[in-house]
Amino acid sequence: MHLGSPQLHSGVVSVPPFLFEAILYAPIDDTNSTAKIGNGIVFFTLYKKEVGMWDSLTLENASKETLQYLRENAVRKAHEKAKEETEAKKVTKQEHKKYALEATMKLEEAERKRIEELKEQERQKVTKELELWEDQQKYVENQKKVQKEGQLHEEVGQLKEKKKEKNNKTSIPSEETLKTRLKPTKGSGSYSMFSENLKEEQLPAPRSSGTIKINFTSRVFPTALRESRVAEEEEWLHKQAEARRIISADLSELEDLKEEEKNPDWLKDKGNKMFATGNYLAAVNAYNLAVRLNNKRPLLYLNRAACHLKLRNLHKAIEDSSKALELLTPPVPDNENARVKAYVRRGTAFCQLELYAEGLQDYEAALKIDPKNKTIEKDAEKIRHIIQGTMQNS
Repeated sequence: MHLGSPQLHSGVVSVPPFLFEAILYAPIDDTNSTAKIGNGIVFFTLYKKEVGMWDSLTLENASKETLQYLRENAVRKAHEKAKEETEAKKVTKQEHKKYALEATMKLEEAERKRIEELKEQERQKVTKELELWEDQQKYVENQKKVQKEGQLHEEVGQLKEKKKEKNNKTSIPSEETLKTRLKPTKGSGSYSMFSENLKEEQLPAPRSSGTIKINFTSRVFPTALRESRVAEEEEWLHKQAEARRIISADLSELEDLKEEEKNPDWLKDKGNKMFATGNYLAAVNAYNLAVRLNNKRPLLYLNRAACHLKLRNLHKAIEDSSKALELLTPPVPDNENARVKAYVRRGTAFCQLELYAEGLQDYEAALKIDPKNKTIEKDAEKIRHIIQGTMQNS
């Protein structure tokens, strides 16, 4: 141990894998300081926050109150740091979602424009084909018109010829002769104006076929239409409206509530039912109003802590569990079960905040009350393994 170094301290401690706590002489840089374990030896590298000489590594001759204050201050700072890191992760996650949303919207906009261009090209192609077909139809109609005019001119000439022949003859023509004259002349490319054997209309050629390729972009986020669950949403909103009607009342407006809604026991039972159905937010609100009516009942804080654990409100779960333990005094056999739950729930919240040392302390406190509880013992052993693995990795 080199206490005279102006920048850092290096210490070597050979101990079994137990928790090590030291109240240092002066503040250190938590970010750069490290602790490494290897071959049964713990290597601490501590960087001072301020350059200077230390009289000793730890704070000597400090009272219990001072040590307790320093310990609680360290835990509080660790909680605040964890909360800041959680908020930073939340902000980063929101930024990533926003970027993914913008990227998806850009991709979909580009795909939409591409499809619109393909549609416009196809529309222009169809328009040109339709115009060509209309031109062909007009040409066919003109040809038919010219052909009919020629046929009429030919038939008129034939009638004139017959009329001349008729005038030249002195005898009255017979009925058979008249029928013969009215018969249309037959020949290649000619027919009478009374003929029903018209030529078949010339139709345009079939339009050429084509294929439009459409590529769908991957969905990064759910869309409201596809993910809509109207029935479930309406049921949820109905439950929330009922919960708000009971819970949002201010103490000054309690006269507006029903008689049973002013009873903390009724509110506790209501919260328990909501918790059982998975409506944790409404259960928290029920417990909130019950606490406002009677803030000396530990079970209300204990049940609300369970809701906060489900909702990942970990700091609030720690506060409610601590308040329940504060009210569960003096410790007697009648409140053993409640104290075990309070320690376990607070320890669970600590572990989810990655404060495994504090979590292990609460689990061990629960085991002292109920040493035969195998589930708590198994969970405590898992926490010990996590602490050992964390120390080895660091």
